[in-house]
Amino acid sequence: MCGIVGCILKNNKNAAPVLLDCISKLEYRGYDSIGIATVSDGINIKKDKGKIKEVDSKLDLADMPGHYGIAHVRWATHGDPNKINAHPHTDETESVAVVHNGIIENYLDIKSQLEEEGHVFKSDTDTEVIPHLIQKYMDKGFDLEDALRETIGIIHGAYAIAAISKNEPGKIIATRKDSPLIVGIGEDGYYLASDSPAILEYARDIIYPEKGELVIIDENEVIVKDEFDNVVEKEIETIDWTPEMAEKEGYDYFMIKEINEQATAVRNTLTEKSTIQEIIDDLGDISRICFVACGTSFHASITGKYLLESIAGIPTDVILASEFKYSANTLNEDTLVIFISQSGETADSLKALDLANKTSKTLGIVNVAGSAITRRADYVIQTQAGPEIGVAATKTYVSQLTAIYLFAALIADDEKLLEDVYKVPDFIEELLKEVDSIKAMSKKYKFARDFFFIGRGYSYPIALEGALKLKEITYIHGEGYAAGELKHGPLALIDEGIPVVVILPPGENHRKTMSNLEEVKARGADILAVGSKEDERLKLKSDDLFAINDDVNEIIAPLVYIVPLQLLAYYVAVEKGLDPDKPKNLAKCVTVE
Repeated sequence: MCGIVGCILKNNKNAAPVLLDCISKLEYRGYDSIGIATVSDGINIKKDKGKIKEVDSKLDLADMPGHYGIAHVRWATHGDPNKINAHPHTDETESVAVVHNGIIENYLDIKSQLEEEGHVFKSDTDTEVIPHLIQKYMDKGFDLEDALRETIGIIHGAYAIAAISKNEPGKIIATRKDSPLIVGIGEDGYYLASDSPAILEYARDIIYPEKGELVIIDENEVIVKDEFDNVVEKEIETIDWTPEMAEKEGYDYFMIKEINEQATAVRNTLTEKSTIQEIIDDLGDISRICFVACGTSFHASITGKYLLESIAGIPTDVILASEFKYSANTLNEDTLVIFISQSGETADSLKALDLANKTSKTLGIVNVAGSAITRRADYVIQTQAGPEIGVAATKTYVSQLTAIYLFAALIADDEKLLEDVYKVPDFIEELLKEVDSIKAMSKKYKFARDFFFIGRGYSYPIALEGALKLKEITYIHGEGYAAGELKHGPLALIDEGIPVVVILPPGENHRKTMSNLEEVKARGADILAVGSKEDERLKLKSDDLFAINDDVNEIIAPLVYIVPLQLLAYYVAVEKGLDPDKPKNLAKCVTVE
């Protein structure tokens, strides 16, 4: 995950200062290293780990010859964040340089084959196979354009790629599949980037390449070709956004942008399937699993407990990281302890990990490559949400859940569950089209002082997470409860007009949860239900209903039903005039106890 830019400038202007300026505009995406490549007599590369200003002060990134080039900020996914793994990457002859945003799923197979053919690799990244493949085809007589076309016929995964070659000067070739790429047309040159903020100062006329199209840029023109090598006439759109708006791609806040990126986050994390299978194969027999986590990750862990115990039959505990030391004496060599953390740096989790490593096998599920948990755990699953700027976790949460579902389905050899999980991105995209109904509900409920969320089974952790999102960004008191616990205390708090969110996917718990709905409704509660579009009884009994595809069963509901609850919290916060990206007293990465 990262940001890429490229440019070819007219009148022999030096490209490096412009590339540095453009790539600096993508800092908000999050990154751990920076690199620039330009072409003069050969390919010139400067790159290193660290913040742009730090690397620039050390390497003077703007002082590079050549009127065209490519640049990159990296968010590590494959390989630690260091100078060697930083982009751009070249083949061993340094004839081709590439920047890449995305994930190459089959890079290990490709790398192995290329090594057998004599290619020598320097980095641990998936990206490095791309320049080696391009050069392999150029050595066979292909030009840069056709070599890249051959390459994308071999690689699998998501990508936006920009490539240059010293043997074909004055040209940048780019392409994309499931990763963003735009092309800018300016007075002084032509540009490409992952996001428009990078190039708005230089070009506001924008072309949007489609999946599989190739972009050929020289200092005279931009040509776009389809997968059959036909030239495509592309519509040019003019962007009028301010730079700050553009960073958010037109969204008012990062949180709503990130909610809308969740289908992509799930798709990207599903590419970790083979890695997870390798971990499971290496683990051997496991008699017990413990999840250790905090906050939102704790709720993802509860879903993991239900999955592993119900479909895999493995006894599973969920322990708050801050409370873990009180349970450490129960661990043994047949226990797998799974640590879930967005940042991979949470102090409580790291202390718990050090304890667990003394007796048990450990696995980290994290979103930040090279973080402390990735270095200390025996095994690591890298979620592929990309940088998440909003404090309230949204796309990192569904990415954690996706990793957990893959782990559970693979360890239980449950093909049906795998099939269902692969449908989740489409379900999320479908419900995001119905956002107006949530906006209307937010106006109705913005003055509430208390909210209750109830659900049974897999819906219980959805209730917990929905309540947490509401608390985090609206400052409304919200509590999540197992629906069967209503008569053990919470029912005493239900009164006239108090909103109760009832989570009711189709499944074996539906009938009993409907009875709980009746209980709170009889005491005057306003019922805001999340359930199936086909649920006629729920439509009659609820005051407000967010309806979801009936094919979303209760087992995969945590991956889908959470999205309208995130949207509810977001729009209530906006209605109250609050900044959902920056809730008071909270920070994105909790690294202290």
